[in-house]
Amino acid sequence: MGEVLFYHLTRSPVEDVLAQLLPRALAQGWRVAVRGADAARLDWLDERLWLGEGEGFLPHGRAGGPHDARQPVLLTTGAAANAPQVLAIIDGAEVAPDEAAGLERLWVLFDGADEQAVTAARALFRRFREAGHPPQYWSEASGRWERAAG
Repeated sequence: MGEVLFYHLTRSPVEDVLAQLLPRALAQGWRVAVRGADAARLDWLDERLWLGEGEGFLPHGRAGGPHDARQPVLLTTGAAANAPQVLAIIDGAEVAPDEAAGLERLWVLFDGADEQAVTAARALFRRFREAGHPPQYWSEASGRWERAAG
């Protein structure tokens, strides 16, 4: 089992944080699934990733295409067909603690300006801890990412 990391977004939108995290995972040779709760939001994110600046392009695809299994980054609302080593959870998508087994990383990104998202992330954090997957909590409140006591 890999690491479970919760990212409390207070300064950056989810697409900017993914633009930081995804290249690091790809550099490790890992496939990534980005699971969202809303297909329209994933369509929007798909366009954003295609329009990256310069070297910022991130190879990816939307679930349901003919080459899902080959995608280095797959945007999905459900199970991932690309056998990912990393699962990124955005926009309150569902995830169970047992999904951390067999992954290198499980990222949960949540909007600190959305009280409902914060409450849901706290409950999910407790579920992971109680299931034996001790999560890490990361905050950008200081202006840079810092690991905080969870």
